[in-house]
Amino acid sequence: MLLAIDIGNSDITLGVYAENTWKHIWRIPSKPDQPELFYAVKIRDYFFEAQIMAKPEKIVVSSVVPLLTQKIQTIAITLFGREPILLGAAVYNQLPIKILNPFEIGSDLVANAMAAYVTYRQTCVVVDFGTALTFTTVSGEGEILGVSIVPGLKTAIRSLAQNTAKLFDVPLEMPSSALGKNTVSAIQSGILFGYEGLVKNTVTKIREELGQPCPAIATGGLSAVITSLNGFFYAIEPNLTLDGLRMVAEKVKG
Repeated sequence: MLLAIDIGNSDITLGVYAENTWKHIWRIPSKPDQPELFYAVKIRDYFFEAQIMAKPEKIVVSSVVPLLTQKIQTIAITLFGREPILLGAAVYNQLPIKILNPFEIGSDLVANAMAAYVTYRQTCVVVDFGTALTFTTVSGEGEILGVSIVPGLKTAIRSLAQNTAKLFDVPLEMPSSALGKNTVSAIQSGILFGYEGLVKNTVTKIREELGQPCPAIATGGLSAVITSLNGFFYAIEPNLTLDGLRMVAEKVKG
């Protein structure tokens, strides 16, 4: 049994992998100010409620939130008696992919690239719909060629709500019209139809620069929100980051 932990800016995602499938996937809001005990109790309760009595044979962690990294590492040791593999520059040389700017790139993007390379074995673009919307291009030879980053969908909507007097947070739902008949649909139209064009244009520019029609793979918690993009993506893999962490755990000694 493997426990994969992806510490993101919005959520900590935990996945339990056994018998060639993700048995359980849980999410905890990322709150760096919370004490270790808060997360320890949450994780312990998840395992108890799922009636998982065995301890993970391996634990792998990716983190883009430094204030939470040590807390989760300590919790893993306390609850399961095992030192987790921390995805970062120290272990990149054990992976079958070449990392661009190893001390700058987010480890979640490395996990995405790992999963895309192992799964598809061709040049592709991973579009990750998270707190940030990221485009990670990985070659068929396993080299990360580059990354593009823009604010994510929720980040863009919250920015409007926080920085304007008369606009507010709205549900991430596709509107029936691009015209925006009221405040809610106006924001939904601008963000969701706007981001549809942003995604298509960015991937198109990447393909033009590479000179090949590489497939785009969508992942992240919001990857299915812009339904008009479903046919544009070669695949939508919500658990791609966890899959990448699983593949990392298979390669790294720990």
